[in-house]
Amino acid sequence: MSRSRALREPPALEERAAVLYELGCAAQLTEPDVTVNHLRAALEEPALGPELREAITYRLAQAYGHSGRMEEAAQVFADEVGRATSARTRLRMQTEQLMWNMFRADEKESPARSRRLARLADHLTGRGMAERYLMGLRAWDAMTRGEPVATTLHYAEEALGDGLSWTDDDWGFEVPILVALVFLHCDQPGRAEELFNKGIAECERKGWRGSHLAFGFTLLGYARLRRGALGEAEELAREGMRIADLVGSSTPAHWTAVGTLIGTLICRGRVQEAQEFAARHRGETLPQATLCPDVPSVRGELLLAANLHREARSQLTEVGRRMDGRGMRNPAWCPWQLHLAQALALTDPRQAVEVADDAVRRARQFGTHSAIGKALHTAATVTQGPDRIKLLAEAVSHLMRSPAAYDLAVALVEHGAALRRIGLPQEAGDRLYRGLEGAVRCGADALAARARDELSAAGLRPMQLRIDHTSPLTSQEQVIAERAAEGWSDARIGEATGLEEREVARLLSDVYRKVGTDRAGLAKRLITPMVGLPQRPAPDPG
Repeated sequence: MSRSRALREPPALEERAAVLYELGCAAQLTEPDVTVNHLRAALEEPALGPELREAITYRLAQAYGHSGRMEEAAQVFADEVGRATSARTRLRMQTEQLMWNMFRADEKESPARSRRLARLADHLTGRGMAERYLMGLRAWDAMTRGEPVATTLHYAEEALGDGLSWTDDDWGFEVPILVALVFLHCDQPGRAEELFNKGIAECERKGWRGSHLAFGFTLLGYARLRRGALGEAEELAREGMRIADLVGSSTPAHWTAVGTLIGTLICRGRVQEAQEFAARHRGETLPQATLCPDVPSVRGELLLAANLHREARSQLTEVGRRMDGRGMRNPAWCPWQLHLAQALALTDPRQAVEVADDAVRRARQFGTHSAIGKALHTAATVTQGPDRIKLLAEAVSHLMRSPAAYDLAVALVEHGAALRRIGLPQEAGDRLYRGLEGAVRCGADALAARARDELSAAGLRPMQLRIDHTSPLTSQEQVIAERAAEGWSDARIGEATGLEEREVARLLSDVYRKVGTDRAGLAKRLITPMVGLPQRPAPDPG
């Protein structure tokens, strides 16, 4: 007898809540709204034991969350935490309530919630899944607030432990995703990709084709975007959107794919295509929150790329007001200041410099090389005079020590162009050739075209490059990577290998790009086999 038939017949009073719960669980992956209806009805049943009530509560909150109804997800636990039958259950409900409030774009008490989360995490040992999940939330909160990267990674490692399942019957997949994203934003995208690949494989083994899998493909694409593999990022984001749209548009999974795809198209130089794509989705209802990236910030970036500076200023100023009000001050997470500074450059250059300088301060407080390098690059673009060259050189120096290949290519081309304009063709050529190589490797066609134009203007011959996107570490790169992982300085590595310190730095920059980490994460990545992209599934029949 089917579950729905059992409900129609109808079941005995003492069995009705369990049947409604089973019906809700069966629909959760593909029809979260149906799940909500069944589970709300189950909670109202009079014959409802405490264990089943708790299980219904967790699933109901997840269904609300996957539908973009974060406030209702949090309220479920506010209503039920007083019924908790043990301290362990109470801690889990508090953790889940904190998580869903964290996802709300309209959360009014974000600073107070962050303080409460920090107090809870500081008194935990990491034993038990509830404590590990709370550690994961603490890591995510620390990252978005821009606390030092070492603090952020400490909590992420505590949460990860020996692994976090995406398909556990008792626990949601949200915190495992957040922990993976923390590694991504802490300049360790290789570890993030490893976790996303494992999550995708886990979902596919169980036949889960809903929001879990959509997020998996999209966020793996986002990791590839952050790492500079733009072609792969686009393919993965499109696949994530295809799966998300089977669940329903205007859900967090759908909008995360929208934002990721727009950002990828902009980096590839296909601005008109990004505009047309965004226009097709403009009329849809924006959910209360998305995991990554921040959709309003991406919209501001798109307006800026289309030279609609006034509209971009308005959009980004609102994003900044909302983010700062919630204490989310990390430009590595939401780079609204970087885009706003560029939008202000033509009409209010002084304010543009102030905004960019503040972004640099925030990036330095967080401490990753990619965040600092990107902020310095933005500061350079809104600065005039000799300071511009110095800022660009410093930006390149930081980005070379990160795995952010696309951002490094952008900074190299910009630095080379600036050097050409002040009459230093040899130095300009070095930067431009390296920027061109990086742009071609990333699939950034517009950036590659600009690099070639700048090389021609410098009287140099642009190269036609063939790039191997899957090249492993060379034997020389392997040697210096191992020594860097052991804590050797660039100077010491140079002495041992007979290389100049500058050449060691350049080789290590290639290592960071290939391995997908900064220097701090090298030791772990060198002993972990690098996993490839998942096979793209065949389209569903019909």
